[in-house]
Amino acid sequence: MDGKQAGGPVVDGVESQIEKWRAHLRRSQAISGSDASELEDHLREQIASLTDQGLSGDEAFLVAVKRMGAIDTLTREFAREHSERLWKQLVLPGDGWDGASAAGPAYGSRRMWVALALAAGAAAAVKLPSLFGISLSERMAPAHQAFYAHNIPFFVLPFLVAYFAWERPLARASRLFLAAVFLLAALVVNLLPFPLPPGADTETLMMIHLPIVLWLAVGTAYVGGRWRGSERRMDFVRFTGELFIYMVLIALGGGVLIGMTFALFRAIGIDMEPYVGSWIAPCGAAGALLVATWLVEAKQSVIENIAPVLTRIFAPLFALLLLAFLGTMLFTGRGIDVEREILIMFDLLLVVVFGLLLYSFSARDPLARPSLLDVIQVVLVGLALVVDALALWAIGSRITEFGTTPNRLAALGLNVVLLVNLAGTAALYARFLRRRVAFVRLLEWQTVYLYVIAAWAAVVAFLFPPLFGFR
Repeated sequence: MDGKQAGGPVVDGVESQIEKWRAHLRRSQAISGSDASELEDHLREQIASLTDQGLSGDEAFLVAVKRMGAIDTLTREFAREHSERLWKQLVLPGDGWDGASAAGPAYGSRRMWVALALAAGAAAAVKLPSLFGISLSERMAPAHQAFYAHNIPFFVLPFLVAYFAWERPLARASRLFLAAVFLLAALVVNLLPFPLPPGADTETLMMIHLPIVLWLAVGTAYVGGRWRGSERRMDFVRFTGELFIYMVLIALGGGVLIGMTFALFRAIGIDMEPYVGSWIAPCGAAGALLVATWLVEAKQSVIENIAPVLTRIFAPLFALLLLAFLGTMLFTGRGIDVEREILIMFDLLLVVVFGLLLYSFSARDPLARPSLLDVIQVVLVGLALVVDALALWAIGSRITEFGTTPNRLAALGLNVVLLVNLAGTAALYARFLRRRVAFVRLLEWQTVYLYVIAAWAAVVAFLFPPLFGFR
């Protein structure tokens, strides 16, 4: 989690040193994300003050770090002062919930109430179109179905950006940029002349890829506008994975709540299905994203201990899955079925492998020596490369036999994008295992590739519909 920009501009040449300092600080169990942000604020203030006095960037960094004290000393002091913090994070709604040290309980409470207010705003935004006759119900008109399908990201993500803009004050230029991105995307999506009822292939592709593009915009707000540097982008990757975990937990709890709602009201002869479908489920899902975001920030040090365990479990399991699949193909001599659903499943599998690798990298200490898990992940990358090549061959065969369609071209493009990523990852990982490159090169490769994925998603979302005549 990045700290806020404070005290004036910091010399660009010092940013890499600050990133290493922050990465070292984050590995401490005694210092939470908010603590690290606060300490980084102080460091940047010191550097800015010293550069104003005539010191060079490197000199200012060394003097500022010396004034603040060694990281080991800082972590020991935090551990002594907050030895009970982990237990507070688990059971108490005090200052530990938000990881705030200097700000205290009032700051934590303020963050919670801001998140809840924005969650209520997102829930209200989902129902706002009803005031203009665009109802959300099982019997919606086709035009209303299309409106909601196209605009779901715009009901929720702007509130998430607002939360991060409040928590990590953004520069005015960054705010205007994000507002322009969302406004332009909303205009384009709502002006595209898709046929009714909804269901055209290019329309479905747009609805799948548009949230990917807008999620990168959310990432800009998350890192406080300071998007350069692999550590900042990895912070956002970590947040995305942790948010997914919390959303799954909230969804499970929400499912139980909805089931109990049906059962209780059925006992008195009232059918709650219309209310659940048009009010509780959509409004609850919109608000849950904001609540989950606050929970990720509030209990970051707890979930960070779970994330590395999950990656250590699922990386070998997925490697075994791909190995068993390829072994079965070789033993039986059967090729990949070129049915549409099968190809979609292969794309989904490769996306999951990419996400697993990315999140595994985000949870790894970049300064640690190569381990058995690294060897397993190299095997996983190699197996995924083979599966991707087979999927590309199957897609190419299908296009040759039946011609080009939006779905086939989108699947082909995604497989090419993932193939390049996996090939680069395999090459860099092999060199890392031989101690030829630092692990940070792998981090940079993966985080820079987020732009490539976002660019391809933008092409599919905005260019495919007119290229294929909105069919």
